[in-house]
Formats: sequence, C-alpha cells, structure tokens
Amino acid sequence: MPFRIATAPGLPDRPNEDFAAATATVAVLLDGVSAPTDLDDGCSHGVAWHTRRLGSLLLAGLDGGAAPREALSEAITTVSSLHEGTCDLGVQQTPSATVVAVRIGADHLEYLVLSDSVLLTEGDGGVRLVADTTLDDLRPRVAPGTRVRDWRNVPGGFWTAGADPRAAEEAVVGTAPLGPFVAMTDGASRAVEVFGDLSWEGAFALVRHRGPEALVRRVRELEAADPSRRRFPRGKVRDDATALCWAPESLQITDTQK
Repeated sequence: MPFRIATAPGLPDRPNEDFAAATATVAVLLDGVSAPTDLDDGCSHGVAWHTRRLGSLLLAGLDGGAAPREALSEAITTVSSLHEGTCDLGVQQTPSATVVAVRIGADHLEYLVLSDSVLLTEGDGGVRLVADTTLDDLRPRVAPGTRVRDWRNVPGGFWTAGADPRAAEEAVVGTAPLGPFVAMTDGASRAVEVFGDLSWEGAFALVRHRGPEALVRRVRELEAADPSRRRFPRGKVRDDATALCWAPESLQITDTQK
C-alpha cells in the first residue's frame, strides 16, 4: 500500500490525541489541542474524542468529493452538533485540532493545512514545505504577560478546528504536483523545528526511505537525550507524534529496525 502511518502517544498513561487515516486517495492528519490541566475546556468527552470524530468526518467528506474548506466546515459543524447539548462549546479552550488533509488527483495533489501541523511535498524543484504560519507570525506581536492561547479562534488571532466552522476559511489550501508527500504533527516535526537535528529535506528523506516509524523513533531519542528541556526548551518533554507518507509507488523501506 502506498500510504504508511506511524503514531505514538507522548505519555503511556495518557490518550494519544493525534489522529491519522487514509482512503485510497485521501489522507488526513490531526493534532488535538489540549487545554492546560488547570483549565476547564467545557467538554466532558475530551480532546481525543473530538479529534477522532473530526478526522473521520473530514476524511469522509473529502473522499466524497467536497472541497477541502467545505469538508472541514461541515465536519466541525457535525462534531459540534454531537455534544453541544452536553458541553459548553463557547469556552475558548474547547477541544480543537490542527489539520492537514490531502486528496490525490489524476495529476496533482489538493491540500489543506490549518495551524502548526505541516505538509512536505516533492516536485521538480525538490522538497516544498506547506505550512500555516499564522501562529508563528503572531507570537512576536503578543504583548508581554498575554498568553498566546488567548488568541486562538478569535478574529486577528490563529485558528484551529474546534467548534467554530469559520476556522475552515482560515486554512491554507492549494495544489501541488503529483508526487510523494509527508504530513506530520508538531510532535513529529520537533526533529526539525525544536531539536534542529534534521532539515525539512532530511526529514522527508528519512520518512520516504525508512518509513514514518523512523522519524517518530528519532524524535523519541532526541527527547530522551534532553529530559530537563534545558538544552531544547519546549512545552512538553514528550509530545504525541504522528507522521503519514504517500508515494505513487510502494515505499522502498530500507530500515531494518523493528
């Protein structure tokens, strides 16, 4: 099969809040956004519950032919309808998720990216990063003493797929040449963005030739080497990590580690 997925929870005693799935021609990858443990997110179901339902509905919508933003908007609306009678979806920290979705056409890829999960595509010009940079662009403008999360899903802030279908309009959408691609949550992209151990091209090559399991394993090794977070500051010592890849031909996996 041309699709391959690897995912691992950050902590063994907590649910994996990432989600990834694929049909023959569509793939989705989501990273659930958790509220700090001292905050009530208004939902009795949890982030993993939200992410799995949102991802499944988004996958079905895209597989049925809906445009990416339309499919995401409808998925958000449907998930909200499932628990708006029992949960307070007006709480800003209500469960939400970052999103990458790709649909494979006859001669191109169609994609959607929302928030800080990323997509790598390959064409004649090499590896290309597709990313929603809104959050990174916002950070330098946040006033001292202001929390970045207070800018989630508000006009002028950054957007994730929570209870408000307007988030779909904020997603980055476009097309890319038909070719191999890799999607990853920010827990997997840590190898590039936090630890600087790999370039985007290096991460793409690692997944392309050794499988997404190799990238997740590399991240775990890097996290374990800095348990105090002093050398590489980050919010969590370990994070849920998920990578998904596709190639027109079956992947030639050369990694022998199991």
